[in-house]
Amino acid sequence: MSNLKFKNIFITGGAGYVGSALVPSLLDLGYNVSVYDLFMYGDFIKEHSNLKKIKGDIRDRNKLIESVKGNDAIIHLACISNDPGFDLDPKLGKSINYDAFFNLLDAAKISGMKRFILASSTSQYGIKDKNISVTEDTEPAPITDYAKYKLECEKLLSTSDIGDMEYVFIRPATVCGYAPRLRLDLSVNILTINALINKKIKIFGGSQLRPNININDMVRVYELMLTAPGEKIHKQAFNVGYQNKSILELAEIVKKTLDDKDITFEIEETNDKRSYHINSDKIKNILGFENKFTIEDAVTSIKEAYEKGLIINGLENPLYYNVKQMKLLNLK
Repeated sequence: MSNLKFKNIFITGGAGYVGSALVPSLLDLGYNVSVYDLFMYGDFIKEHSNLKKIKGDIRDRNKLIESVKGNDAIIHLACISNDPGFDLDPKLGKSINYDAFFNLLDAAKISGMKRFILASSTSQYGIKDKNISVTEDTEPAPITDYAKYKLECEKLLSTSDIGDMEYVFIRPATVCGYAPRLRLDLSVNILTINALINKKIKIFGGSQLRPNININDMVRVYELMLTAPGEKIHKQAFNVGYQNKSILELAEIVKKTLDDKDITFEIEETNDKRSYHINSDKIKNILGFENKFTIEDAVTSIKEAYEKGLIINGLENPLYYNVKQMKLLNLK
């Protein structure tokens, strides 16, 4: 334990897709972890002597401030995730993704938090020519409210009076692969489950570029942000992606990885024009981070989980689809 820079980690949204993979890994490394979450999609994190679970809403200022006390670093994952979820109820999305961020900053400041790791998004770059390599210095041009408020939270953190607290912005590509709290509404994952169950992959558009990162590498990035020297990451933003592929190329990877000649493609028109090529050289150059896991690994992990019976009713179960579950719960 003595070699850990920060011992007590507070994770908002720690029961979500990324959190359900990150929390067990942090516990294995010897951290004490507090998960603060509404548990809207269930609780897939096994009990552990160094784990504290708090059912709470980040909009509940008093509870958040009380819960944060005693922690050294915060990883802020909680949000209404991605554009469709946000568009379902823009007022709700703003209340959680932006308004509640003021509570979080107050809580971090009051508790004397030493490091703040913010999960932002590469979606803030908007639509970029595929010949442009999008770096952290590329001018943001968010085209959705979800992306806009991710950017606004970055601005808020960088202009707030937070004393000596270090902070860093993580801008992930689209995450893929199996996790205990699985999402099947993300590009690689949804293509894979459709191929496994229907033997048919629906492709909406096809030419849009989507940067991807395997969830195992996403976990490694957050772990790195807990150990990296402050002078290397403080006030910095890091793109975190790996393979930039078009939707059609992703479908072809899925088919090849599953090695099933019966899988067919069905191409449909789409209004979703988001397309960008993410450059993630900075995290490699400054921190030496290199991806170890691929899209192919992600596809294989979902296939293995499916074959083990770990995915129940993969095309219909609302637990795997944020928008479906939000509609069911009617969160306000």
